[in-house]
Amino acid sequence: MTDLRLGVLGYGLRGSLARTAHRPGAGSRVTALADPDPAARTAAAGDFPEARISADHREVSEDPDVDALVLLTPDHTHAELACEALHGGKPVFVEKPLAIDIESCDAILRAAYESGTRLYVGHNMRHMPVVRLLRDIVARGEIGAVKTVWVRHFVGYGGDWYFKDWHAERRYTTGLLVQKAAHDIDVLHWLAGGCTRQVQALGDLMVYGDNPHRRAPGEPKADDWYTVDGHWPPDTQRALNPVIDIEDVSLVNMRLDNGVLAAYQQCHFTPDYWRNYTVIGDAGRLENFGDGPGGVVRVWNTRRSLHRATGDAEYAVPDVPDDDEHGGADPLLITEFVRFARDGGATDTSPVAARMAVAAGVRATQSLRDGGTPREVPELAPELVAYFARGQVR
Repeated sequence: MTDLRLGVLGYGLRGSLARTAHRPGAGSRVTALADPDPAARTAAAGDFPEARISADHREVSEDPDVDALVLLTPDHTHAELACEALHGGKPVFVEKPLAIDIESCDAILRAAYESGTRLYVGHNMRHMPVVRLLRDIVARGEIGAVKTVWVRHFVGYGGDWYFKDWHAERRYTTGLLVQKAAHDIDVLHWLAGGCTRQVQALGDLMVYGDNPHRRAPGEPKADDWYTVDGHWPPDTQRALNPVIDIEDVSLVNMRLDNGVLAAYQQCHFTPDYWRNYTVIGDAGRLENFGDGPGGVVRVWNTRRSLHRATGDAEYAVPDVPDDDEHGGADPLLITEFVRFARDGGATDTSPVAARMAVAAGVRATQSLRDGGTPREVPELAPELVAYFARGQVR
């Protein structure tokens, strides 16, 4: 089988996905890449010496030697670029979140429906070992029927990753309940078997808004903008984005369309970085402690008791050969996309689910900025729901 020839749009932080997808002789290779930033183009030329590098995305999307497109540009550009690419007829991978508002998500899905072009959304956490383990335990019925899901996300590197560039501005992200929480809301929906219909949230900019150490407008990020061991505690952060108008802590309550109640909490100034999922059914509960290799998922389901540090069943979070990118999820994500771009068929990721995650995050953001007023999440057009449920087949 010849390699699927990939054209990449954007080579920023998620350029790692392009490198993961570059598998000459093993199914896919990057043959063209576009980015308006000269520094990004220089880096791409070194990483993909045989690829054609351009500043104009159309030189990639319209290239007859490109079979499929991988869209890795900033969030606010997804809608325009994805719709254009879909109408151009090449299968498209869109990095999450699908877009930064509900209307743009719906426009992308509509473009896929009207064009018949395959659309894939990069919700890589559906391939993370800890999430697959949680999903398997739920599917086996070990805790009975799911009734409530609680998610806590401790973002220890939030000050580095989200408050030093465009992520810190509403106009580019809407907020971190879209940009960051789209991951966890999608997983929450997947575990619960439903999607958010009502949402209420509170949040604030509690720490990074008070930090006066901002870069001047137009000044690039510092070379040490991210370090594993440095920049702690949060008030030692320097060279933050000139504009910061998003929240660094958020609390969300959700009612799903199947009656499940859920809660999501996100904090960007914690000392630790991991996700904690608690899923409670009518016959037990599960909880993960650690979300990578070395972590464990515990299930309590045989009797009532006071606190027990060990579960009635315990499952180690599986190790993976390549843990560098999201617990080994990114290579699996790319493998699924390449197969889907070639042959179609069912996928573990879902464009409709991606839309619903964004929709919940958008409405939650509106709620928290309006004093916690409850909001309804709009449904997707029935013909789009049906189209994607059929595996994007008319």
